[in-house]
Amino acid sequence: MIKHIVMWKLADPANIARFKAELDSCKGLVPGMREFEVGTRAEGFEANVDVILNSAFDDKASLEAYLVHPQHKKVAGVLGTLRESRHVLDYEIN
Repeated sequence: MIKHIVMWKLADPANIARFKAELDSCKGLVPGMREFEVGTRAEGFEANVDVILNSAFDDKASLEAYLVHPQHKKVAGVLGTLRESRHVLDYEIN
């Protein structure tokens, strides 16, 4: 299984709801997507980022299919205009 974790700091935190809605439109896009959870900064909790995507895929091929999917590409274009920074970590779980 491959974990795909992405974290964003937004240019304007007022866009958190829009950002989350865009990301949520990618849930279930490809076979092999096991998990897809979008979390957002919550008042009263420590956070260095505004939004996180915690997802998992059966294998590298499933992750690659997600990354090149037209809906993902469209959403990534929108998100790129709303973010200040992005961090990603993909890793394998045996």
